Amino acid sequence: MPDLGKYAFTVLSAYGATIVLLAALIAVTWVQSRRAKSRLAEIEVSSETGSV
Repeated sequence: MPDLGKYAFTVLSAYGATIVLLAALIAVTWVQSRRAKSRLAEIEVSSETGSV
């Protein structure tokens, strides 16, 4: 790793914040995807039974 000198804390904090935000974005997207798939499955089942 290159010597960052007096900017090490700032640069490493920016990298850390980026990693945390990307992980949060991936988690939120994954949760929304599961909810959408679940809701779609419910709609498909209810449309097959004719209760929509």
